[in-house]
Amino acid sequence: MEKERFEKFVEEALAQIPKKFKNLLHNLAFIVEEKASREIFERTGSTPLSTILGHYHGVPFKHRGPFYGNIPPDVIVIYQKSIENICSTEEEIRKKIREVVFHEIGHYFGLSEKELEEIEGR
Repeated sequence: MEKERFEKFVEEALAQIPKKFKNLLHNLAFIVEEKASREIFERTGSTPLSTILGHYHGVPFKHRGPFYGNIPPDVIVIYQKSIENICSTEEEIRKKIREVVFHEIGHYFGLSEKELEEIEGR
């Protein structure tokens, strides 16, 4: 899939974020990359055989104090090839992008992987 089309799906997922949460997203950028780098695997403690679909880099919202500011934006990276490799159809890709976007926004708000798994019912 062309990157522009994939990015459109990411934008669609962002448009689906409930307003009460969207209004709390500050100093946050979304980008699309092909796949996670070796550094991301090392930072997350993942093995090269695992699949990383997205990654949040930054200071979680609940850990920001009164002196938080004047810093580059936090970043949520969505990994296009990783998502495409586990999906069979365009509709599956759209659905998975939405799941990954919402999952990484959970990290932005300070939720742990375990907490997100409980919310997602895994």
